Amino acid sequence: MPTKLRDQLIGAWKLVSYIEHPIDGSSPSHPMGEKPMGIIMYTADGYMSAQLMSPGRRPFASGDWLDGTAEEYRGEASTYIAYSGPFRVDEEKRTLTHSMFVSLFPNWIGQSQPRAVAIEGDLLHLATESPIRIGGRMVIARLTWQRARAGENPA
Repeated sequence: MPTKLRDQLIGAWKLVSYIEHPIDGSSPSHPMGEKPMGIIMYTADGYMSAQLMSPGRRPFASGDWLDGTAEEYRGEASTYIAYSGPFRVDEEKRTLTHSMFVSLFPNWIGQSQPRAVAIEGDLLHLATESPIRIGGRMVIARLTWQRARAGENPA
């Protein structure tokens, strides 16, 4: 197995869990349910893409993604996270930073966000390095991913 963190990250990973831990000590939550769906990919040329969603999202009644109701758009945006851009690894500190070139949430465009990172076998553990505001609460978001295998159905 490669010893460099960057080399270990390269490839695709399936989302196993997404848990938000409020810093006020209140109970953790699963904002995308107990079995969230998602893929995060790291490329050898230094780019990443993350796509996460709640299972069971409802289709738009119109069948047209540009012709939804306000309620459909709210449901669409509140059950999906997507962003892509360059990533950086500091091998000495064993840290990872995602930079958002594009994002479903426009406030993230142009931001760089450090991640706490650990790899154990075929599991990748990522967390926000410092608290972020989600749903009006300050939380540490912790996500676990499992390495995807070539040709494997992500579900």
